[in-house]
Formats: sequence, C-alpha cells, structure tokens
Amino acid sequence: MPRLEILPRKLPQGASDRIGRGVARLGITPNVISIIGFAGNVGAALLIGSGELLWAGVVYLFFSALDMVDGAVARATNQATPYGAVFDAVLDRASEAIVLGGCAWYFGARGEYIQAAVTYAAVLGSVAVSYMRARAEINGLFMREGIFRRQERVAVLGIGLLTGWLAVAMWLLAVLSNVTAIQRFWLIARGLREGEAP
Repeated sequence: MPRLEILPRKLPQGASDRIGRGVARLGITPNVISIIGFAGNVGAALLIGSGELLWAGVVYLFFSALDMVDGAVARATNQATPYGAVFDAVLDRASEAIVLGGCAWYFGARGEYIQAAVTYAAVLGSVAVSYMRARAEINGLFMREGIFRRQERVAVLGIGLLTGWLAVAMWLLAVLSNVTAIQRFWLIARGLREGEAP
C-alpha cells in the first residue's frame, strides 16, 4: 500500500532508543507509562470542561507525548509484548474519547450545540480510523497509512487548545478524521481485492 502521511509515525530510531533507555533506568515499566498518559489525558479533559483551554493544551500535549515513550521503553528493555501493545492501544482510544468528551462538554455548557455535534463527529472519525486499522490487520494487511492519524489529531487538537481556536480544530478533526477513515476503507478494499485476484 502507498504511504500517505503528514507527520512521522514514530521518533527516529536513535532518539527513541536513547529515550527508552533513559526512562527505563528509572524503573518505570511501559504499562505504567501508558497508565500515566491516560491519567494525564483525563486531567486534560477536566481542564477543558472547566474552560481552562491553555492549561488543558499543555497537559494534553505533554501526556500524549508519552504515547511515544512507552513503546520506546518496551523496545529498550525487551518488554514489548502483544498484551502491552493492546493495553496501550485501548488506553489511547479511551484517552482520545475522554478528551473529546471534555470538548463536547465545553461546547454544550456554552450552548454551542452545533460545535458539540461536530465534536461527536470527530469522535466517530477517531474511532473509525482506529477500527479500520484493526480490521485491516485482522485480514492480514499492514495498515499505518492515513492523512490524519493519531499524531495529526493530537497536534491539531493541542494547537487548538493552546491558541483558543478549539472550534476550528474540532471542524478539522471532524472532517479529516472521517476522510481518513474513508481513505483507509478504500485501501483495505483494494488490498483485499488484490489478494483475491487469481
């Protein structure tokens, strides 16, 4: 499948290894890092709901960055396991849904119901993008492509929180995440057809 990406999927190998070894020396396991990242995102959601968008953006970006650290630690300490990968993925999805839920609460509390509906569309797109990847891998297809994957969603939402342009960020998330889900569906359909060809 062609590579269609905006931001890199992970840190350069050298930087990832150094970070992984450095954090591993603290005795923190990859799963604990995943839990800390989830807890931080819950905190960001609470800040968004209370209207503290700037601080929410700082907290959200910091703890979302841990999503790259847990994998680096797992590789550096030879603790990478299928269970750890699933555990991390589940917490990533829950984190994103909770933060977007905080955004929906923020808009709803201000009577901005159209924006709240757009936020729900962003949740749908986020879930659909991840679901398409899962379905691809179940069918034996490697799926990391997409113009608006988790990296891009985190960047856009973080910038929207820091600048106060949350409504603009939410429209971008809603449109581009659903476009990415459709893109992945098309790639899966094409890959499966090619696999069925004689």
